[in-house]
Amino acid sequence: MFKSIPLATALILSSSSVFAAEQPNWASCVVELQQKAKNEGLSQQTIDSTLANVKYVPRVIELDNKQPEFSQSFENYFTKRVTDWRVAQGRKLYKEHKVLLDKLAKQYGVPPQYLLAFWGLETNFGSYKGKMPVLDSLATLACDPRRSSYFTQELMQALKLKERYSFATSDMVGSWAGAMGHTQFMPSAYAKYAVDGDGDGKADLWNSTEDALTSAAHFLQNLGWKRNERWGREVTLPKDFSYEYLGKAQAQPLTRWAELGITQTSGSPLSTPDMQAALYLPSGHTGPAFLGYDNFDVIMRWNRSTFYAIAVGHLADRINGGVALKVAPPEMPSLSRARVKELQIQLNDRGYDVGKPDGILGANSVKGLQAYQRSQGLVADGYPDEATFKSLGVK
Repeated sequence: MFKSIPLATALILSSSSVFAAEQPNWASCVVELQQKAKNEGLSQQTIDSTLANVKYVPRVIELDNKQPEFSQSFENYFTKRVTDWRVAQGRKLYKEHKVLLDKLAKQYGVPPQYLLAFWGLETNFGSYKGKMPVLDSLATLACDPRRSSYFTQELMQALKLKERYSFATSDMVGSWAGAMGHTQFMPSAYAKYAVDGDGDGKADLWNSTEDALTSAAHFLQNLGWKRNERWGREVTLPKDFSYEYLGKAQAQPLTRWAELGITQTSGSPLSTPDMQAALYLPSGHTGPAFLGYDNFDVIMRWNRSTFYAIAVGHLADRINGGVALKVAPPEMPSLSRARVKELQIQLNDRGYDVGKPDGILGANSVKGLQAYQRSQGLVADGYPDEATFKSLGVK
């Protein structure tokens, strides 16, 4: 990959043996990262004061392999994030920051409730921004082969931010993945979209609420946020619904969803402007159903999880005076990656091509699972309930 300088090599090779045991290529990887930083134009002073001292963090790899969007049930994920406290706090903070939030809505087209929902989900409105050293986390992930290229670039961006704004290494703390500040921007997003909202000459997402909220609005605008459109809504499906169209790849015009008998949860017909919408069933047919509009896709560009996007959208609705879900998410066991991977193997073996088994229930897996469920007379909602696992022989 890269090469390094002699002094840093000596420092790294003197690292404790426990790092070598946990990550055999750690020393040589950090040497290469230093050369990469040098090639990226970072100063030798920055390199010597950061990459010569980064530490391997096993906990980061553990958390990377157990992301809640992939390991929790929707009920567990959603109820921990859309809480009465967050709703009340969001409403309180809207009053407190009304002038700023209304100004941002006018400038960037993102209504206040959405900025508050992102802020609430990311850091509990700034009360917990993470405590893990960003440079250590990013270096650890950069040296892990699974997504090395991505996290190497994020590490380089973090180092450039440090150099640009003179951030102290000790102040650069965040999530296990290296996300930073009130709204948990990854370094590349920070570098491209952070805005100096308070006019002090520095875009400081850790210590300036004004900078953080302005940056979030700017980011969402650039991700494609559509002014005057909502994220989506909870809907009611007719009893004889066939589940023919599920997920983003099967998005349909709202007029088509209305033809299929989908209504608002109040029983009123869907409004049918010229918009596309995708149907999501995060708990299968026994749980709530949602139509996601274009802004749902924008939320997914912030965090590529349907659980997250639904939580952001619904929390925003609640902050804005909306009511709780009509259909509460049912309690279900978590879908472990090992169990989903075995399900994928079984589907492939039966001729339902879902791609390489990875333990993540993506679009291909849902499509293959639906086809299998139809063949077995099961409800073809693409969700692996216990009846489906049993039918496939997955314990």
